[in-house]
Amino acid sequence: MASTTPIDTPPAPPVPRPGTRATGRMGDKIFLGLSRGSGILLLVIMASIAVFLTYRSVLAISKDEGNFLTTFDWNPAGDPPVFGIAVLLFGTVVSSIIAMVIAVPIAVGIALFISHYAPRKLAAPIAYVVDLLAAVPSIVYGIWGALVLVPYLEGLNLWLDQFFGWTYIFEKTEVGVARSLFTVGILLAIMILPIVTSVSREVFLQVPKMNEEAALALGATRWEVIRLSVLPFGRSGIISASMLGLGRALGETMAVATVLSPSFLISLHVLNPGGGTFAQNIAAKFGEADAFGRDALIASGLVLFVLTLLVNGAARLIIARRKEYSGANA
Repeated sequence: MASTTPIDTPPAPPVPRPGTRATGRMGDKIFLGLSRGSGILLLVIMASIAVFLTYRSVLAISKDEGNFLTTFDWNPAGDPPVFGIAVLLFGTVVSSIIAMVIAVPIAVGIALFISHYAPRKLAAPIAYVVDLLAAVPSIVYGIWGALVLVPYLEGLNLWLDQFFGWTYIFEKTEVGVARSLFTVGILLAIMILPIVTSVSREVFLQVPKMNEEAALALGATRWEVIRLSVLPFGRSGIISASMLGLGRALGETMAVATVLSPSFLISLHVLNPGGGTFAQNIAAKFGEADAFGRDALIASGLVLFVLTLLVNGAARLIIARRKEYSGANA
């Protein structure tokens, strides 16, 4: 009888337990270190910016003879120096709200058309053009806005004043060209439209096909598929895209400085020429300001920095709560 000898088989590699990291490979250790270092470096940079802005702001605000939050004037070179951010905060928020109200619905509609309605041969060129618009420099938008948009909006302003002047917001009480916060809001809407569209389009394309096919199998129309499957899935992505666009609208400088006629007056008549934003004021005053004036501008920049952080923090909180709600209902 032939004898059999046992064949030695190599032991199976250990399986890492759930919740533990496999640290046996050098590449994994290097990647982990680089990722962790990048995150820490980002936090250090943000903290350094905050410390620098806070230090220079304290130097300026301590010598301000007016109320930094409520003063309507900006004269840090005066004797005594008086400056405040009331007009700048109002103009920044109002122009950004106008831009978001105009841009977000249009951007979501374009993204849905590209992802679910347009033929593939047409969707690809449209998506390429939209992505290309996001790369146009701000100064180009500003020159176009000053030379083309401002003259053509005078007729729209008169029409809004005639038919919607009763709302007080669209009542035009001053004569002048259309260099107003409303014009700035339209220009900002055009600028953030490609960003919101591109991000929303990519989110809509990630919707699981099984969800859409299941809705179609139950007899849903294309709009019902979008309303029941696509929009709920992409709601967090739309919020993220909107906040990304809002961040650009809040901090836009050259385009706003080219179009807006600056004035330190607060008016709810958005069609009246005048107004101001943080970025526009910094760009206009930084070159001619002395050391103290630059500290005052840095103080206004700190407010814009905090405002941007609050907007992004609110967006993250909304997204996190929506994920928790979706997980609870799953």
